[in-house]
Amino acid sequence: MASFRRTLSPAYHDRQYLNGAFPVSSPSHKLNSSNAKYSSPLPALAAALRRLAGGVFMRRYGRKGQWRRAVYRCLLCFFVGFLLGMFPFGHVVEDVRSQDIDASFELKPPPPPRAAAHMLREDRGVGAETEGFAIDPVSLSSGKQNSVAERFDFVPRKQLIVVTPTYGRAFQAYFLNRLGQVLRLVPPPVVWVVVEMNSASMETAEVLRKTGVMYRHLVCNKNLTDVKDRGVHQRNTALEHIERHRLDGIVYFADDDNVYSLELFDALRDVRRFGTWPVAMLAPSKNKAILEGPVCNASQVIGWHTNEKSKRLRRFHVDMSGFAFNSTILWDPKRWRRPTSNPIRQLDTVKEGFQETTFIEQLVEDESQMEGFPPGCWKILNWHLHLGAHNIVYPKGWVLQKNLDAIIPVK
Repeated sequence: MASFRRTLSPAYHDRQYLNGAFPVSSPSHKLNSSNAKYSSPLPALAAALRRLAGGVFMRRYGRKGQWRRAVYRCLLCFFVGFLLGMFPFGHVVEDVRSQDIDASFELKPPPPPRAAAHMLREDRGVGAETEGFAIDPVSLSSGKQNSVAERFDFVPRKQLIVVTPTYGRAFQAYFLNRLGQVLRLVPPPVVWVVVEMNSASMETAEVLRKTGVMYRHLVCNKNLTDVKDRGVHQRNTALEHIERHRLDGIVYFADDDNVYSLELFDALRDVRRFGTWPVAMLAPSKNKAILEGPVCNASQVIGWHTNEKSKRLRRFHVDMSGFAFNSTILWDPKRWRRPTSNPIRQLDTVKEGFQETTFIEQLVEDESQMEGFPPGCWKILNWHLHLGAHNIVYPKGWVLQKNLDAIIPVK
């Protein structure tokens, strides 16, 4: 039997089978293939991209070359994402040089510490003043940021340790409330050490809680032979507490019946070792005011004010509320080069009015170790009042339950 061999033209070898069938040639196909060299290259480029995308993303039968296609897909996605990231849409980046900001990466040293904790901002008068914390304001009125410099300068404040001896009397609630409201206005940290005799009364504790000031309520259990020494032993109880617990700060003896200005407590934080200032003592019986305290040349103590002949033999003419000292003198004698490590206490063996000078002699050697406040000692910062209420019934619990007879009855 004779066999017939069909010969195919070269055009059929270049064609691919689609779905197992021969592509059908048409006159239009021949016309397009014959005129391909005269047409635009864009359709050919588009067809090449389609074939490339189809080869990458279309799954073909067989496992040969699957890992290559996976690598091609990852590289293609990475390349497309990189191009999209290089050209963001809908965002215009302004030139850094057109803004008033520091775009350099130079490391600059920190600013030197400031001498005072009160820092004012002078940038166009904008912003609020804060204690030990300042932020430069940012002007946003023009619609863009003109200044992006922020400065954080923080100087920690010294702690104030205010020691107040008190006892039950008619004006005790008034005195404690008045002093508590003053301390409430003093910027923290402030510790109010209140000392009572024999027992802590509920009335005093209630007053202390309502003031909102951090306090410590202590009790002095010393058996007294003379009530004039009551304040001496109460202050010694507070000094022992400060020494035992190593409280760090500026110690100030503030009696509850005196009058104090806020400027005084601001000046206390500038005390390094021992600070003093003049005190005005009002004596209603003598109908005059007595000035007691230092005479200063700037911050140097060069003399003393005194008007009482009985006290001119004192070494230091200072009132009990006219000085303050660093608490570390009590529990760190090596720091201040004290010749002895004996406890520093007030003495009850001396005459009245000499407790101040004998106590100060344990803190400093002479006037060269003192600081006058304010510089020049020209201003009175507190007043020592001799006020008393005799023959007045002490109200138990501050509640008057008796003697409430009506003078004018209500009809």
